[in-house]
Amino acid sequence: MKIQNFKVGATGMDRFFGPLEAQVMNVLWDMDHPMTIREVQTALKPVKPLSFNTVMTVMNRLVDKGALLKKSEGRSFHYIPSESRAEFLNHQSRELTHELMEEFGSLAVNHMVDILEEVDPQLIQALEEKIKQWKNNA
Repeated sequence: MKIQNFKVGATGMDRFFGPLEAQVMNVLWDMDHPMTIREVQTALKPVKPLSFNTVMTVMNRLVDKGALLKKSEGRSFHYIPSESRAEFLNHQSRELTHELMEEFGSLAVNHMVDILEEVDPQLIQALEEKIKQWKNNA
């Protein structure tokens, strides 16, 4: 699944999804089992009361985007994320990094290395180890 609109100014899952889509995805990831629309609607109620139709529309859009899988069970449908939160973040960060590298090349690399020290100096050590590993395998 490829997210089409990454939002730089947003935070968390709102970078990849609309706010309600992000809430729905977080509910399903947190529960870690297939859920019906009604179950998701109930889980969202403490945050914001929403109509069944609103939740259904959002969940079906997430199915169309490939973020959710929809399975018929009896007289209702159950929804489950197409990948775990960790898998999703791994795929999205890899895709974003690839796009940055394709478009900005060495500029992106230089900025990433500069920011590593600001964010976490241990990341530089991890990067050095990754480069050594890559060189040994090449």
